[in-house]
Order: sequence, then structure tokens, then C-alpha cells
Amino acid sequence: MSQPPVTVRPAGLRERKKARTRAAIREHALRLFREQGYAATTVEQIAEAAEVSPSTFFRYYPTKEDVVLQDDLDVLALEALEAQPADLSPIAAFRSASMAAFAALTPEELAQFRETTALTLSVPEIRARAMDEFVRTIEVIACAVAKRAGREPGDFAARNLAGAMIGVIMSATMPWTEPPSEDMAARIDAALAHLEAGLPL
Repeated sequence: MSQPPVTVRPAGLRERKKARTRAAIREHALRLFREQGYAATTVEQIAEAAEVSPSTFFRYYPTKEDVVLQDDLDVLALEALEAQPADLSPIAAFRSASMAAFAALTPEELAQFRETTALTLSVPEIRARAMDEFVRTIEVIACAVAKRAGREPGDFAARNLAGAMIGVIMSATMPWTEPPSEDMAARIDAALAHLEAGLPL
């Protein structure tokens, strides 16, 4: 299945600076987590390493857990979803968009994705916060699906469909007792394909 290219919108100077700051905070946080452990790393240490204030840290990430959980993959997927042909079913469109988003990641970004997945599996605080992030993601995807279908943002069917898509992705990528898969994109695609086929046993 071919995927349309992800359109990168031009960013102004302020947006580019914010993106660099956000990326620097995350990069230093993950480095500190590797060096001294998640629990032993404080927000103050991360802020100091990224040369920002703790208040600036919290403007970009509401909690320390969000440094691990929030990435650009959902943004890329939503941009790719908007580019999908209108005649595709919602699941097929989201499946194609997900693969396009993964294809847009660099090897370094894919490695970081595996690292943050491993942290989510192993750190109880992050795992608990991940539930909030999944709820937020369902809301965002539901709005995008409703828009494609010409429905209101709070449409019941669109929200259920978004929940089903996130549910199969959770099942495929977070078995909790196993290390993260080396090919996360393939697992996600297989999960969405199973859902698209009606979840046959």
C-alpha cells in the first residue's frame, strides 16, 4: 500500500525556536533518564541541562511523564490523515496515515520512539500517565475522523471508531510484559488491518 507524502507546513521563526526548545528539553531528559534513571532525575535537572527555567519546562510538558509520552508522531499522522483520499474508509485512511507518519521518521527518531516505549513499559508513573495521553489521542482522532465524514466533532460513532483504532494499537504495541517490538510500525499496521477486516478470529 503506497502512502502519500507528509506535507510539512512552513514554520515561522518563533515556531522553529519553540520546536528547538521542545526538542532540546526532550533530548536532555532522555539522556538523563539513561544516565541516572527516571526516578532520580528531576525537572530542575532537565531544565538546567536544556538551559531553560523549570517554568519553561512546564510550558512545554505539563509533567515529567509527558516528556516521555508526547512526541511528533501523532502530529505527523494527523497531517497525513488530512492528505488521504476522501473515498477511503476511516480505518483505511488512518492505517495509511500511520504508516506515512512512521515513514517520515528518521532512524534516530525511530530509536527514540523505541526508547520512550520501553520507558512507558517499565516506569509505573509513565504507564499511568499514558492512559491520559491515550484519552487525549482518542479525542483528537475522533475530531479528525468526524471532519472527514462531515460530522460534528463530538459525533458518537466517530469517537467509538477512534477508540477502537487506539484500542487495537494499544493491544499490539503495549503487551506490558514484553520488551518493545523492533518493528512497531508493522505491529500497528497489522492491528489496524485486523480491525479493518472486522476483527475475525
